[in-house]
Amino acid sequence: MSRAAKPPTLEIAGEARADLLPPELRQQRNAVRTRHRLWASTAGLAVLMLLATGIAAFQAAQERVGLAAEQQRTSVLLAQQTKYIKVRVVQDEIGFLQAARQVGTSTEIDWQAYLNKVQATLPANVALTSVAIEAGSPLVSFAQAAVPLQGSRIATLSFVATSQTLPEVPAWLDSLTTLPGYTDASPGNVAREAATGVYTVNITMHISEAAFTNRFAAKGK
Repeated sequence: MSRAAKPPTLEIAGEARADLLPPELRQQRNAVRTRHRLWASTAGLAVLMLLATGIAAFQAAQERVGLAAEQQRTSVLLAQQTKYIKVRVVQDEIGFLQAARQVGTSTEIDWQAYLNKVQATLPANVALTSVAIEAGSPLVSFAQAAVPLQGSRIATLSFVATSQTLPEVPAWLDSLTTLPGYTDASPGNVAREAATGVYTVNITMHISEAAFTNRFAAKGK
């Protein structure tokens, strides 16, 4: 439902007004105000630019001061390090020697102590007459068996033992299994010398890495 249009009112005894300015003058005034606003905006933008430039210059100056301080600090540290360069050289040499010692003794076995343990496994009335040792080195690995299912080895001991009575070879082989690094052992021929009645037996034994002394091995390994 539309509302009825409000009828025009008649103002009685109102103030008479009339705009007698030429349109050109009014346009000129508007143009002046517009120019003033443009100049004010331009001045404000210039002030902001000046402030931003000043802040950037201040920050750059601070960065230069900080950089100069760090460079000075670095120079001081380098000068201090030169005092200890000989110490560092000695430390490097010590580290190199320790590494070389570790590598050089990586395949070390205390054969004297090991052969004493072998001697302790001998049955009664049996004596070792000769021992042959074949072992690898830090530079050359020990040759492994070509026969399948044989254990890894790092050395071979070949024993020659004599006895006035027939030696108990199986019992001796069982005793050899208690030695550190024992891998396997196999007997050779048991021979008896007719003139003296002495029995001679040959045994070949293979040793694993468990026999290494590891005197200078790195800790934690």
